[in-house]
Amino acid sequence: MSDKTTGSTGPLSGKVVCHAMWARDGRQLADFYATALGTTVTETYPAENGEGAASAFHTNGVMYLFYTSPAYQAPNWPEEDLPFHMDLTFPDAAAAEKQLLGLGATKPAHQPGGTHWTVLLDPAGQPFCIHNAH
Repeated sequence: MSDKTTGSTGPLSGKVVCHAMWARDGRQLADFYATALGTTVTETYPAENGEGAASAFHTNGVMYLFYTSPAYQAPNWPEEDLPFHMDLTFPDAAAAEKQLLGLGATKPAHQPGGTHWTVLLDPAGQPFCIHNAH
């Protein structure tokens, strides 16, 4: 593989440093995922009007950034393809499911994973999967 702009060869070796997501309430979604991943929101980025436009936290060397977008529309899953998908593992996925539901997740009727994983919808309506850590 050759990079025609720099002349370098060899495979790319990028690293994901940030996952960005949108929701009608970015702070609510940031709090949800921060709690699910055992941390707390540590940063808020203001919009031009001074209100919180984005909230973030870091875990395992990766930033998770959640933007507030009043125009956000949840995907109509499973009828529509998803623009992204996240899987979370837990030592006890059944116990985590109960806690996540208590934090605002919902469980759709469509469960394509059988006994391998469970699909939940986060508070913004975006599907994500949970399963037991191996």
